[in-house]
Amino acid sequence: MKTLISNATLVDGTGADRRRADVLLDGAVIAVVADAGTLTAGSAAVETGADRVIDATDLVLSPGFIDMHAHSDLQLLITRDHYAKLSQGVTTELLGQDGLSYAPVDDATLAGVREKIAGWNDNPADFDWNWRSVGEYLDRLDAVKDGGRIATNAAYLVPQGTVRAMVMGFAEGDPTPEQQQQMQDVIRAAMEEGAVGMSSGLTYTPGMYAQTEELAGLCRAVGELGGFYAPHHRSYGKGALGAYAEMIELSRDTGCALHLSHATMNFAENKGRAGELLELIDSALDEGVDITLDTYPYLPGATTLSAILPSWASSGGTEATLARLADPVTRARIRESVEIYGSDGCHGVVAEWDTLEISGVQNAALAGYVGKTIRDIASTTGCEPFDVFAQILTKDRLGTGILQHVGHEENVQAIMKHRTHTGGSDGLLVGAKPHPRAWGTFPRYLGHYSRDLGLLSLEEMVHHLSGRPAARLKLHNRGLVREGFAADVVLFDPETVRDEATFENPRQAASGIQYVFVNGTAAIDGGKPTGARTGRALRRSSDGLTREGQS
Repeated sequence: MKTLISNATLVDGTGADRRRADVLLDGAVIAVVADAGTLTAGSAAVETGADRVIDATDLVLSPGFIDMHAHSDLQLLITRDHYAKLSQGVTTELLGQDGLSYAPVDDATLAGVREKIAGWNDNPADFDWNWRSVGEYLDRLDAVKDGGRIATNAAYLVPQGTVRAMVMGFAEGDPTPEQQQQMQDVIRAAMEEGAVGMSSGLTYTPGMYAQTEELAGLCRAVGELGGFYAPHHRSYGKGALGAYAEMIELSRDTGCALHLSHATMNFAENKGRAGELLELIDSALDEGVDITLDTYPYLPGATTLSAILPSWASSGGTEATLARLADPVTRARIRESVEIYGSDGCHGVVAEWDTLEISGVQNAALAGYVGKTIRDIASTTGCEPFDVFAQILTKDRLGTGILQHVGHEENVQAIMKHRTHTGGSDGLLVGAKPHPRAWGTFPRYLGHYSRDLGLLSLEEMVHHLSGRPAARLKLHNRGLVREGFAADVVLFDPETVRDEATFENPRQAASGIQYVFVNGTAAIDGGKPTGARTGRALRRSSDGLTREGQS
């Protein structure tokens, strides 16, 4: 199938000035990029052999967008049209985030992880979990099933918390030298099977139990194979700068490239302090430390309600945590940590009950709480907020999703303009009322922040969302509109593109995204989904580059 896109405004992903162009897609490849009119003039139109011509006179043609922080690990396989991401122009996602995902695992670890991140990905009982290794998971993404593959391309980070659970269980404690070596061996094997790096969730158990030296050994293993480390570090609240500094020092000491996940400065004590973070990053960059970062263009965050617990209360997994909540003495100790001292799970900050909004539940009996804050529920039930918190955790078996309203616009904008910035939705696709970033991140960058506010030019913003993340992922032939590159491209109206998803109605497709091609096949055509699923698993190869096919 050959598709000729004529007279488009080409924004090619490099940051270069826009220009008028004709572009020919030949199967899964960008075959020709030429000046506008070149491929449509006279006999040239016939010589292209195009099966279809799209007149893109009023549209921008750009590379497909790369979501550097996606939680689609399971939903890519369940909700196979994946309209939430395709409707934004996303053609590639980075999975395995925040140190918790579904590979590599053994049977016991898989069972624990499934419960632990049910609020991120759901936990279907009738799903075929037919993989255990990273290679087998990537094979599952590539498997042709029900008339197609997956809807977007996907690369994978080996999750440090899951690896730790497989080697040491879900309890706290330091590894023995043998366990440390075993974790490093598991990570090397995962990367040899195609993972592009490692993630951590250092406010989530069991990943948060890892001390700096434990992480350093794992980062060395990742760095030796040319991968990068993507940590959700120890705090985005109290002590945030120290937490960032720990990660930068890890990168400096181990030589492992660093990608700071959802780089934010949240909670009241960090209002207006983004400049301090950027100074820290710039100083390290000037020394030669390899650092990039991603953000989402919203103020609230999203996580699980159980993340607010102190780490010691979550040690040992779901049953152990529920037992502690049921014990009056231990429950009082948890309350003291959450309401007086500030738990490490809540970034060292005392829980502010009016900022914690229920976004999704596993237990249908709790559905009436969705869209309400913990304080709202306490007011209507006559209970203390902490008791509401504990009751919901217990009745929902820790599977509750929340929005956390703790961000600051000035910080978001300052970090977004940084020279290493990339876009990541951090989007959770499940729950009755998920964060709108799952549906709106990329059009919000293009519409609100680039066009409406003028924070970055369109050329700069597209580079942040395509060419720059492609370079971090070492993508072999993606992220730019260039001859010979994969035909992952988007056509959008620069005057009307905008996010339509809201906190009240989050599952709304963007406006202005007219065409999305994934490996040369239209997944969005004339603004409507086609049902095509032509994405591929993207794997780290032996030459260090990331490409489709076996590693």
